[in-house]
Amino acid sequence: MDFSLLLVLAVALSGVIYLLDVVLLRPKRRQRVATADANTQEGLDEPTREKLLKEPWPVDYARSFFPVLLIVLVVRSFIVEPFQIPSGSMRPTLEVGDFILVNKFAYGLRLPVVNTRFIDVDDPERGDVMVFRFPDEPSVNFIKRVVGLPGDRIRYEGKQLYINDEPIAKELAEEGPEASPEQLLLAETLGGADHFVYNNPRDPGPQMREVEVPAGHYFMMGDNRDHSNDSRYWGFVPEENIVGRAFAVWMHWDGGLPSFTSVRRIE
Repeated sequence: MDFSLLLVLAVALSGVIYLLDVVLLRPKRRQRVATADANTQEGLDEPTREKLLKEPWPVDYARSFFPVLLIVLVVRSFIVEPFQIPSGSMRPTLEVGDFILVNKFAYGLRLPVVNTRFIDVDDPERGDVMVFRFPDEPSVNFIKRVVGLPGDRIRYEGKQLYINDEPIAKELAEEGPEASPEQLLLAETLGGADHFVYNNPRDPGPQMREVEVPAGHYFMMGDNRDHSNDSRYWGFVPEENIVGRAFAVWMHWDGGLPSFTSVRRIE
């Protein structure tokens, strides 16, 4: 189930209970105490007073959790959200087990659950590492690099990326890197982003004839070019599916002890 939906429902339920107590139930409890005081010659003793004023357990829980849940909802929906990298499609930029932070306001503020943008801030730029909802299954989040902007013509042939008929330059940085000996580590620049990509010289990889990115859509590719389920296979990402821009790795965890030695900015 969508965690955002659960969080919104939890905030709404606890908020309604808390508000109901403030407006209706708490005044009634105080009125009962005042009436009992008036009908008792010596006034109520403290234990009895506390018992009559005691909040019901649903109100107690709602009062405790509502502000915490509200803060989590605001931060997660409008400021920053954590994600874990589940696959190797963005290697070498991101490794399986990396925990990343995603800027939720970089591309505009969006309502939680429905993901509708209500305040414009900026549009994705070529080279950004972006989290988005998978077009074929919106409950699943994907992370890839923005390659094609609206109106761009994209082609991928012979392991070479072309944007508007221009080949994207790449240079060999290392042959058979220790982290992935079967790959070539290549330095590439997209927009203002200097980053590394993997290509396997023994894997023919996907080929793609030229396509034009429609208005309001983006063409996404993984940095692990021969092992990435991206726009070359399933098409474009609509603007309404954007979640945010990934900007930092804050922890790595592969099942053992968490590691903070790989904390870094995402380029």
